[in-house]
Parts: sequence; C-alpha cells; structure tokens
Amino acid sequence: MSRPILFALSLLGGMTSSLSLPSFTVSAKAQTTQALPPVSPLFTDNMVLQREKPIKVWGWLTPGENVTVKLAGKSAKATADKTGKWLAVLPPMKAGGPYTMDVEEKKFVTTYSNLLIGDVWICSGQSNMEMGIGAAKDAEKEIAAANYPNIRLYTVPKKVAYSKENVANGKWEVCTPQTVSANGWGGFSAVGYYFGRKLNQELNVPIGLIHTSWGGTIAEAWVSGESLATMNDFKGAVAQVAATAKDGDGDLTMKMKKWWLDNEGAPAKGYQNRDYSVDKSNWKTMKLPSTWETAGLPGFDGLVYFRREVEIPQASAGKEAVLSLGTIDDRDVTYVNGQMVGMMNQHLDNRVYKIPAGVLKAGKNVIAVTVLDTGGEGGIYGTADMLHLEMDGHTYDLSGDWQYLKGEEFTRLKPVPVQMTNNPNVSTVLFNGMVNPLVPFAIKGAIWYQGESNAGRAEQYSRLLPTLIKDWRKQFEVGDFPFYIVQLASYMARDAEPKSDAWPLLREAQEMTATNVKNAGIAVAIDIGEANDIHPKNKQEVGRRLALDALAQTYGVKVAYSGPVYKAMKAENGNVIVQFSQLNGGLMTTDNAPVKGFAVAGENKKFYWADARIVGNTVVVSSSWVKNPTAVRYAWGNNPDVNLVNKVGLPTVPFRTDRF
Repeated sequence: MSRPILFALSLLGGMTSSLSLPSFTVSAKAQTTQALPPVSPLFTDNMVLQREKPIKVWGWLTPGENVTVKLAGKSAKATADKTGKWLAVLPPMKAGGPYTMDVEEKKFVTTYSNLLIGDVWICSGQSNMEMGIGAAKDAEKEIAAANYPNIRLYTVPKKVAYSKENVANGKWEVCTPQTVSANGWGGFSAVGYYFGRKLNQELNVPIGLIHTSWGGTIAEAWVSGESLATMNDFKGAVAQVAATAKDGDGDLTMKMKKWWLDNEGAPAKGYQNRDYSVDKSNWKTMKLPSTWETAGLPGFDGLVYFRREVEIPQASAGKEAVLSLGTIDDRDVTYVNGQMVGMMNQHLDNRVYKIPAGVLKAGKNVIAVTVLDTGGEGGIYGTADMLHLEMDGHTYDLSGDWQYLKGEEFTRLKPVPVQMTNNPNVSTVLFNGMVNPLVPFAIKGAIWYQGESNAGRAEQYSRLLPTLIKDWRKQFEVGDFPFYIVQLASYMARDAEPKSDAWPLLREAQEMTATNVKNAGIAVAIDIGEANDIHPKNKQEVGRRLALDALAQTYGVKVAYSGPVYKAMKAENGNVIVQFSQLNGGLMTTDNAPVKGFAVAGENKKFYWADARIVGNTVVVSSSWVKNPTAVRYAWGNNPDVNLVNKVGLPTVPFRTDRF
C-alpha cells in the first residue's frame, strides 16, 4: 500500500571519497536524508516474530497519533510520542502460523501476510559470515535442496553511518533455491543458512535468520558508541566519529602524506631521492600478486616495501604512462623513479596511477610501493593482468618476482590517520547503520563469525568481544540472549617450528570470551580451514557446530556440542600428562595416526614439536629435546596440523598452558 511520508529526519551517512592526481586530494562529507516510515521496514510479509517473548512493533507517525496492532487474536495500542515514534507491544505467543498482522492508523490499515512465530537469530560478522551458499561447498546441490517454507531470510543492506540509523530497507523472504542464491557473493549467508536449517530440522519450529555482516570489517565497528567509549582504547575513536558526523574527513590526504613521511623509514628514503638508489642486500623476492601471509610473511601487520624494475625503450622515454597495481590491502604510497605518483587509503580498491610526462626514461626504471596493512591479510593482490604498465601503446607485464623488505610492525608505528567517511572499518559505524535499525526487534540469539580483521590485537579483543555482547544484549532488551562464536579456522602456511602467531592468540581471546561470558559458546573450526583461502568452503560443518551449541546449551537437547577441552596437566618423568573435559565417549584421532599438533617447552620457554599418544582419557606428550617439560601447547599456530577429536568427531579446542 502506498502512503504519504509524514515527516523526515536528516541523518549523516557517507559519500564516496574522490582522489585526484597528482595533488591526491580526498574529499568526503557525510550527508544523506532518510525518511522515517509509518511502520519499520523490518516488518514485511513472510517475517518470523520471536516466540514466547513480548513482540515489539514500531514506526513513526504524527506526534499524538494512535495506532493498533493486531496479530493472532491479540492486539496492542500505542501513541506516537513527541518525536513521532510509536511502539506497540504484543504479548508473548507460542510458535505457529502462518498469520496475518494488521497495523491500523487513523486513515490506513497495513496488512502483513504469511507471518510465522518461531525463533529469530541474528547472523553477523565479516566475510566468512557474509559468504553465500553459492560460494561454499556443494553449492549447486545445496541450493537445489533449499526448500524450507518455515525458514525465513532477511538481509540487512550494507550501510556506514556516523549516528544511529532507524531503518534498514530489507525484506523477509521464504527460503527457496531462488532466495538463498539471490544477491552477491553466493547469496544468503552459508553459515547462517546451515545453522538455521539444522535448528529447523531438529526443533520443528519456524526459524528467522537476520543476516547483517560486512567482509573485512573490525569488531569495534559493530559496537555502539556509548558502549565502546567505556573502553579506554576507543574513547578517542568514538569522539572522532562524532566529529566526522559534523565535518567529514577534512584534509585526510595531507595528513596521510605527512604520516608516510614520518613513518616510512630508512628503506624508503633511497627511492624517494632523485637517484632512487637503495641497499638491496637484505631484500627478498616475492611473487605478485599475492597476499604476503601466503608468500613469506604470515601474521604480519605493518609496513612492507616492494620494488620492481622495468626497461623502457628510447622511443617511449619521457612519455605519459598509466601504472596499474590492482588491489592493495590496506594502504599504499607509490613512487616511480623517486617521484610519488599515487597514494590510496582505501583497502582493496584497484590502484591505477597516472605517471606524468618526463618521469620515465630510457633503460631501467624503478617502481617502488610501500604497503601498510593494519590487520588481516595484506599485500598487492588481485589478478596477474591487473599488474602492468601501459605506455605508448605497449603493455608491460609487472606480475611475477618483486623485491620486498619487511618494515616496522603496525603496533610500533605512529597512529594512522583514518578515512572516516564511506569506510566500514571505523568504530561504531556498522552498529549505527546495520544493527541499530533492528532494535528492539525480539530475538532468540546471535551467531558471530569475525576476528580475522582484529588479528594482531588479541588482548584488546578479549575485552572488546565481551563489550560487544554486553552492548547488543542491552540494546535488544531480551536479557542475556545466547551468543555463539565461530573460532577462526586454520589458514596460511604451516609453521616449520612451533611459534606464537597472531591467529592462535585471537582464537584464545574468542575461547576466553565463550568461557567467561554468561550464555556464550564457541564452535571450533581449527580442522576445516584452508591454507590458501581465508574463506574455507566447508560452511556446512561450521553451521552444524553452531547449531549443536544452540541445541545443547539454549534448547536443552541432549547432544554433544564440544570437542575435548583442556582441563589439567601433570609433568612426570619427562612427560606431560594432559587431561580433558568434554570427552563424549573418549579420545581418538581422525586418521588413526599418532596424535599431531602438540608442542612442549621447558624452563628456557622454547617450544619443540612433541610426540603424543592417547592413554585412556589422557594424552601423554614428550619430546627428546625437552627433558623436563613445564608447558604444553596444542593447535597453536595459524594453520596447525591437528587430528585429536572425541568419539563424536568434534575437534579439540586449541590451548596453551603457559603465558610466555
């Protein structure tokens, strides 16, 4: 039904940043206008409303106007307050349907049809939650079988916002092969779908899945400003968001140019000079395009310097050219023969830089790129055909071997100026744009697959993730609802020797949150990752393990939901005897081979790979290199080789007994 817009509210949003060369100016100003509808667009045909909890329905009308909501023989009245918002609360109802719901105003009646009452789960995080069914394992078969009339899907549109948005213009859809595969990157969240499918099959109640995620994003973007400001780490960031809401980015490019000059360090000074000379004795070789995590720098966040020479014939010398570098994560500054030709602050955008006349010369020319990665994957990556130089009608291939040098770690650098507008990796902006519009919709719980972009900040994450959970529970006003976390899957090259990388520390922060936060849990994915793909395809098992968590801990179903969990250790006669809880029938290996994945250390705190064997309900660990072991680790690496499970096949939770 069409209806008049009764009043509007100006909200701050984002415009795309523009970059012009060679001045490199960036302009961005947050300014959009959004109308507030009589009924929140979260309410549509085909929706699922939460069973056994008060059902809140809301919208915006003329202040003082009355509204009545009717559903399944129940009704609730409300009056629009001085801001125009109204909120009607229907009593708790049992699972069932389909129903119709009427919202009656002074002059209009809006009817919503094919409603179900069941359980509503929020599915959130970054790209591994966003990854659709069509991009995951067995896509064709799974899509064809996705006919579940009692599963309903809602995807929140991506939105960066610097103050709280009130509406998200999605719609509820019945789960069919067409709806699960619609939209980008494979369609509806694969993890969310497989989680919801398992619940629907086991419980025989309608399931509503609200998918709100954004690939490559940091956890602090998903927390409200008032909650994030309680952490000293983020007080300044929250204030900066408020300033951006008023003034945009200001002259970000000038700030960033100064930052590069202050932070690039000695390796870059040579190719900033006219002769662009540099001591190459300690530089190594990396094949590009690739992420540097998969090409020699696993788990590194910070500066990396890249260098490549290209020969130009005399006939082309001095002419204009175009340099294409493809996608870079996160930021870069690029020089040709010592002259800066480009700089970008937006991760993953294609770099295409114009080289002015007079820069390129006959013979050897040097292209030098400094890349800054602040978390997750880093490097110059995309496709090989994106790496090239175009000049005088000829294309010079730049894929293949580049020289590189590892620079300072990110944590040792000065604070980086942040592009605030149109940037999802800014504190609070995704809560504002993609979570707040859902509040106060009644929900059963939430599942969360995120952390790759916070790797390298594990200690902070151990405080940040509980803050996020507490914040969401406060916002939705349905008590301490269950919150289930996917622990990061294995990824990157396997370590030749035991060491402590960023990802195992982040996994530990996730496990600590699941252990210490009331009504939280974890789904371990250490055994189903892929060394060369940060987006492992087996989302069926991730969804199943999350559902096992929910079935056992939320719904009270008697089902095993956890793999073995470290309980205690005892050093004895050169061995370490490790005890576990959550045995669920006992210990075994997935391949009937000796136990893999253990390392031990002695008083010198140096870890060595260990031999391990199952003895009853324990694992006995030893190493010929460690006579008197004092600490043991299991699955402690970015991509550990592991095979220890319980009798129901669930993997052992990664752990360490030390705090070295």
